Amino acid sequence: MIFNETRLKDVFIIEIEKWNDERGFFARTWDKKIFEEKGLNPNLVQCNISFNKKKGTIRGLHYQAPPYEEVKLVRCTHGSAYEVIVDLRKDSDTFKQWMGVELRGTDYKILYVPEGFALGFQTLEDNTELFYQMSEFYMPEYAYGIRYDDSEFNIKWPEKVTVISKRDQSFKSLKDLNIIDST
Repeated sequence: MIFNETRLKDVFIIEIEKWNDERGFFARTWDKKIFEEKGLNPNLVQCNISFNKKKGTIRGLHYQAPPYEEVKLVRCTHGSAYEVIVDLRKDSDTFKQWMGVELRGTDYKILYVPEGFALGFQTLEDNTELFYQMSEFYMPEYAYGIRYDDSEFNIKWPEKVTVISKRDQSFKSLKDLNIIDST
């Protein structure tokens, strides 16, 4: 696995290393030991799939508050999506900064999102599926969100919004929240 640093502190885009032969290829997508050696949280306890029927669907920006903040490993398994992450760690050099990463089912890239970040995405194709691995169990009473169109960030979503849940539409802007404080 190749760990590529991003401009946001502690966020990585992980590329797989393929072992090719006449059958196709084999690749490792997770190795607890390597994550530990790199100082990344290796404790994954839950996996989820997000399937999205329509191009332009937005989910997020979601996060879990302390003490249930979570690391997320995200990979697109079918279709493509524009993943957006926002640093909510008050003591971080990149606090309130965001970045977007396109993940495709055909590129096998994995996004490592540390604790203290909000995460959302927009689908770039119909029938897009994402696979998530998390370091914490889902705790609904600690699950929060920030508006996808918060003017604090001015996120440039690549597509017209076609579908967004009522819950995600009801999220407040960052200035109206008592955001999480993480190290």
